[in-house]
Amino acid sequence: MLFNYDLTKLLSMSDRAIPAINERIREIRSVLGLSQVKFSSITALSSGYIAGIETGRIAVNERLIKLVCSSFNANESWIRHGEGEMFLEPVIEDTRFNNLVNTVRALPPKYQEFLFGVLDMLVKLKDK
Repeated sequence: MLFNYDLTKLLSMSDRAIPAINERIREIRSVLGLSQVKFSSITALSSGYIAGIETGRIAVNERLIKLVCSSFNANESWIRHGEGEMFLEPVIEDTRFNNLVNTVRALPPKYQEFLFGVLDMLVKLKDK
């Protein structure tokens, strides 16, 4: 009888852990002011997949955690356990800047590289 109780307890603990991670993924998206479509575009995942993650229909996997961390500079420990700050460095509250960053992130890599080249030229001109 003790074994069944422990197994039930473990199963209920894992059921609670998955939605907590899902909720933290949704919170990151919300804090950044991104729709599910924009979030999915930046992470190169389908919006249906993101919706499934947020509702708990789809479990968060290792790949998604790494992708969210690298795409948004999110704190892996916060995503996994709710420990520490949500982001590794503070999120800039300037809405125009955030919109610009999100727009650049959503662009294909070749356009991002072009924009970085233009920014490099602007910095060199400013320094002259």
